[in-house]
Amino acid sequence: MTDKLRMLPISERIRLVEELWDSIASDQAALSLTGDQKNELDRRLDAYKTDGIKGRSANEVIADIRKRL
Repeated sequence: MTDKLRMLPISERIRLVEELWDSIASDQAALSLTGDQKNELDRRLDAYKTDGIKGRSANEVIADIRKRL
């Protein structure tokens, strides 16, 4: 299967990955959180409620990542 996929142009492989990801995202309600994930989300929510810091925008984070590349 991997060899057959490698024969496809990169643009087609990317399109397939995007379609697969979209199908997973649309079914995400079927995925349950683990206990650790729930605890981490609760910890982050509590921290936000305590300090009120909203964090940074996605644009700021992406700009920082691009600077490091």
